[in-house]
Amino acid sequence: MIDHILERVMRLHPRSIDLGLERIERVLTALGSPEQKLPPIVHVAGTNGKGSLVAYLRAMAEAAGYRVHVYTSPHLVRFNERIRVAGQIIDDGALDEMLTECEQANGEQPITFFEITTAAAYLAFARVPADLTIVEVGLGGRYDATNVIQPALSAITPIGYDHTGFLGDKLEGIAGEKAGILKHAVPAVTGRQREVSAQVIAAEAHKLAAPLFRMGREWQVSPRASGFRYESDLLTLDLPAPALAGAHQVDNAATAVACIERLRAANFSIDDAAIRKGLASVEWPARLQKLTRGPLVEQLPPGCELWLDGGHNEDCGLALARMASDWAKEPAPLPLYLVFGMLTTKDASGFLRPLARHATAARAVPFPEGHSAYTPREACAKAADVGLDCAPANDIGAALEDLLASQPAPMRILICGSLYLAGEVLARNG
Repeated sequence: MIDHILERVMRLHPRSIDLGLERIERVLTALGSPEQKLPPIVHVAGTNGKGSLVAYLRAMAEAAGYRVHVYTSPHLVRFNERIRVAGQIIDDGALDEMLTECEQANGEQPITFFEITTAAAYLAFARVPADLTIVEVGLGGRYDATNVIQPALSAITPIGYDHTGFLGDKLEGIAGEKAGILKHAVPAVTGRQREVSAQVIAAEAHKLAAPLFRMGREWQVSPRASGFRYESDLLTLDLPAPALAGAHQVDNAATAVACIERLRAANFSIDDAAIRKGLASVEWPARLQKLTRGPLVEQLPPGCELWLDGGHNEDCGLALARMASDWAKEPAPLPLYLVFGMLTTKDASGFLRPLARHATAARAVPFPEGHSAYTPREACAKAADVGLDCAPANDIGAALEDLLASQPAPMRILICGSLYLAGEVLARNG
């Protein structure tokens, strides 16, 4: 039923997308401006780590007893995952109702799929009581459909190269678009940034009199044997390692703690115990996720490991390479093999290059239908460009079978390259 409704609203999608807020503002006005009736909002932009930051914030706030609305994208298996209403993924009936109302408010005028579904999320949030709203930017920031809200706090995770077809290929320009979520006098937390991005954010914040709370300036994070230390002028916490794997998750978790410190200043009662509980209980599928059960896992011999990650740009490749380097330091390290598929809009060579020195070989697989992606042979050519031995496979299952038949077990297999591919894997693995 929901697929039918989503297909129906997709027909309103304009042939070419001009980034702007006019269409969603028009629809929201017709709906009675639900975006102005939400609980306090944290608005999250950036290139890498947005979803993880959102997951940590939700886990910490819910551990403190707060009801939290969350809007994220894209989804992995079901569209409903994008809209979490007061802690619960929206059900089909409510989603049908919200989308139908948005359709009626829009009439037959052009509107993008993301714009009308963002309007539906805001409508759903406005109708159910909650204490906090967390909204993840879809693309960019300044002209993203989410950027019609007045947040209590802005957050910008590390900025890198992605969506260059829309945002340009200069980091200054990309950072400028991300900094477009900053609002007058609204505090902003920033994660680890390249110097050029940090300068762009600082200049925009200065113009808007928006107080900045920056990693490496107003707050610090330092790894410890048992986790990490978070330090600011007013707070020092020694915290356990987050439940999400990878050294980069320490930065994401610490950025969430910085956001919590700002929310405390806004009278949210999220104590140290809730922060620790959130770190331990956080869940965010397809972000260096070890798959431990399901049909794909069951076809592997004992001692093999299957991991899944949806990262798809150079910085994500670097983060995965750091994890691979840590794996290589284990007493009896398993050889690493990649199974990947990527959109043609992504820099496949840039993503694979950091991983190539750690992986024994790779298998390239077809992409889920409906997306412009490299064929397995084209993907193998990208792998060859960075010195990675690669062979095409017909699908995920065939790639695993080929590796098991041609390489000695046990092994560690990392499926990577796209959140869309990760969603297909999760669906296939039950």
